[in-house]
Amino acid sequence: MHIHTLDQWQHSHNFSGDHHEAESKTKIVLLLTVVTMMAEIGAGIVFGSMALLADGWHMATHVAAFGIAVFTYQYARSQANNPRYTFGTGKVSILGGFTSAVVLAVIAFIMALESTTRFFQPQSIQFSEAIYIAILGLVVNIVSALLLDDHHDHHNHEHHDDHDHHSHAHHQDYNLRAAYIHVLADAITSVLAIIALCAGKFLGWIWLDAVMGIVGAVVIAKWSYGLARETGSILVDGGIDNCVKLAITKAIEEDSDNQITDLHVWNVSQNHLSATIALVTHYPQQPQYYKELLQHIPSLSHVLIEVNQCHGEPCLD
Repeated sequence: MHIHTLDQWQHSHNFSGDHHEAESKTKIVLLLTVVTMMAEIGAGIVFGSMALLADGWHMATHVAAFGIAVFTYQYARSQANNPRYTFGTGKVSILGGFTSAVVLAVIAFIMALESTTRFFQPQSIQFSEAIYIAILGLVVNIVSALLLDDHHDHHNHEHHDDHDHHSHAHHQDYNLRAAYIHVLADAITSVLAIIALCAGKFLGWIWLDAVMGIVGAVVIAKWSYGLARETGSILVDGGIDNCVKLAITKAIEEDSDNQITDLHVWNVSQNHLSATIALVTHYPQQPQYYKELLQHIPSLSHVLIEVNQCHGEPCLD
């Protein structure tokens, strides 16, 4: 007789995953951003460029956002086995992504407000000096984006199983994605700043400096909304693709005369799903039997099954 120990029956709730590479890259980007932020804010004040100041302000808030990203990686890892968290700390990085989305929204609002003020009250700008600093900011943003984008694309191309069709977004590191969007926001404001400064220097269009600030605010607000919607949906246990539920239903109900009576599926981290399943059947098996029917769905990491016997006439011979 094979005897199972207690450890063999216990469930693991460590769904945080390995984010050491993402954390290391985020730290590098954080350092680059701090240096560039100090240069751009200082130059924006000295040279009087709103577009350059806006870029520097972005980097100041993005420093905070990258700090949040690094903190969530470290916290999720250190608290992964803390029993206070029912399903582990898998959602901590998603919470970090949602927080970054809020920060982006605040940035967009401040940009739009200040740019509108500058549009009606133009200020003198030292264009040549400001252009050099803006180009420096753009180079740093491009380097940072390349660092973060490699890991981002890696997650987007994982999991090609036909039974795992739910959105690619559920396989992303939302914490890293938030950092990536912050870098893109900085990059686009750097580009807009360069365009505005060149137009002001060579064409005399000083007003374009403020207009570009407003355009950048609109783009960043759109990115903020998209990130907040995706991460917020996971935080409130929503947004599960119906393909996953259909795959679960098909796997169980095509076996014997099983009928699912209650099914709940939700994210316990960005890459892991949990499910509770209640079924009724004339030919009951042990719960492990039904779990094995679901092994082809790789995102299902935590499954609880309730088996109820039906005492009526069998549906099958």
